[in-house]
Amino acid sequence: MAPPTFRRSGLNKKARFSVFTGYVAAAIGAMAGAILLALSLWRPQAFADLRSQALDIVSPVGEAGAEARTGTRGFFDVVSGYYRAGSKNAELRREIEIARVRLAEAKALEQENRRLRAVLTIRDSDNKPVAVARLIGATSSSSRRFAYLGAGDKQGVTPEMPVVAPKGLVGRILETGTNSSRVLLLSDSESMVPVRRAKDDLVAFAEGRADGSLRLRLINLGINPIRPGDIFVTSGAGGLFRPGIAVAVADEITKDGAIAHVLSNPAATDYVTVEPIWRPEAVNAASVPVEQELGGE
Repeated sequence: MAPPTFRRSGLNKKARFSVFTGYVAAAIGAMAGAILLALSLWRPQAFADLRSQALDIVSPVGEAGAEARTGTRGFFDVVSGYYRAGSKNAELRREIEIARVRLAEAKALEQENRRLRAVLTIRDSDNKPVAVARLIGATSSSSRRFAYLGAGDKQGVTPEMPVVAPKGLVGRILETGTNSSRVLLLSDSESMVPVRRAKDDLVAFAEGRADGSLRLRLINLGINPIRPGDIFVTSGAGGLFRPGIAVAVADEITKDGAIAHVLSNPAATDYVTVEPIWRPEAVNAASVPVEQELGGE
């Protein structure tokens, strides 16, 4: 049987001496630590100079570490600031785009307010209305455009009287019965109304197109000054309609005028007022030569 390779330390004097020396050093260190601890508790100021000297020795190392931390933090701050600047720029661009949209909406609202003010500043008629009645029907698919009114001869309604809604002119009375009337709408092909632009004295005629729209024909041909969105009102020429009743808004510009839509849509109108003829003498004077011509024939 082979002898064991492991040998106890007690069999070696050198090894035993090393172990003994380690124990003695540990005991001396423990005693020194206990003495220093007791001394620091008894007289705390005794080691102040030693602590200060130790702090002076290690302070350069601490400063180097602090500078390293500061430099590292500054580097990361620069990198993070770069990315934050990019996100901030993107956010600012989005805010600018939103501001532009809001500005466009504000301009559109301002333009709409101008249009509404142009309609609202139309002066009211001093003449009392003849009747206030409901529109009881209207033709929408026929080439002729008529509406039917729940008032007639019994309520004092006569042919040629203007029919006005809160938003503007609807048409004029064409025929009357006892308690009902037929109204010739502005969009009828036989309808023609003298109009002018609300903001100046640009005059034209509003002719019905039988499709629900109007054709504005300028009286003075030349450079067409009409712009989309222009509001046209009655001019009072001919004596039938009082001046200043809203009629239409220009949509599409043509060579001699524009295509416009009627402000007072009969389909969206409930009650209307029947007004007296603005200047009956002018209407009668215009009809006299026609009657004389027919009588002469």
